[in-house]
Amino acid sequence: MPRRVIQGVVVSDANDKTVVVRVERRIMHPIYKKFIRKSKKLHAHDETNQYKVGDTVRIQECRPMSRLKRWEVVPEGS
Repeated sequence: MPRRVIQGVVVSDANDKTVVVRVERRIMHPIYKKFIRKSKKLHAHDETNQYKVGDTVRIQECRPMSRLKRWEVVPEGS
């Protein structure tokens, strides 16, 4: 089964080897038919601590690394 890959913006890099990424998605309101932006903050593993606040990153699913971390940052070259 392939791993999901999504894109988001880093909103926090305070923790060691961890970044918090805000992922936005657009859904249509069922009654008003207007698009609404919904966001979720996900914790992702950043082995080299190279990503800073404001960076756009791609993250993919991985094994659970801690209580909150189930994603890892995909390196730029991949």
